[in-house]
Amino acid sequence: MKRQWGFTKVRYRGLVKNRARVYTLFALANLYMVRRLLTPPGATCAL
Repeated sequence: MKRQWGFTKVRYRGLVKNRARVYTLFALANLYMVRRLLTPPGATCAL
């Protein structure tokens, strides 16, 4: 998942910022996994 979105290294930015980046990464990964379920019938997925 980290390689897919380009987050191979984490810079120390503070625990709050690192946690926010990880939560965003998880949210994006979840949306990516269900992208076909979220698209309307007949629509094409550009990803």
